[in-house]
Amino acid sequence: MTQQHAGAGRKLTRNQTLVLGALHSGGGPASAYDLLDRLRDEGMRNPLQIYRALNALVGQGLVHRLESLNAFVACAHPHEHGEGGEGHDHGLIAFAICGACRSVEEFSDPEITRRLADWAAAHAFRPDHTILEMRGTCAACRG
Repeated sequence: MTQQHAGAGRKLTRNQTLVLGALHSGGGPASAYDLLDRLRDEGMRNPLQIYRALNALVGQGLVHRLESLNAFVACAHPHEHGEGGEGHDHGLIAFAICGACRSVEEFSDPEITRRLADWAAAHAFRPDHTILEMRGTCAACRG
């Protein structure tokens, strides 16, 4: 069973659709085990089901893994991915993570992307994967 992902031209399995829906409705980052708890009533009982769905969704660029939290968030800009879901057309993705409320803002900045690419070129370094996470306190929690 597959479902068309709205606007992206991608077909998702039932499990992928459930996981993506849980991430969209969850209000913040979720670990695989958080997702398993949320989706038990939907028939998802095995962590492997969650991990397979997450791996596919990350591969399609519909979900991001937050390394510092060991958690996942739905992509805020899934329509901006290139062919095959590899990378955003607008460059490197960065995340601002609030330590107080766990909110996550996804953003990109062409200047950051350019500077990292320039540094890599100047040092003959070929990055395989770049994740930029900024931790702090959001305006809502500060004020």
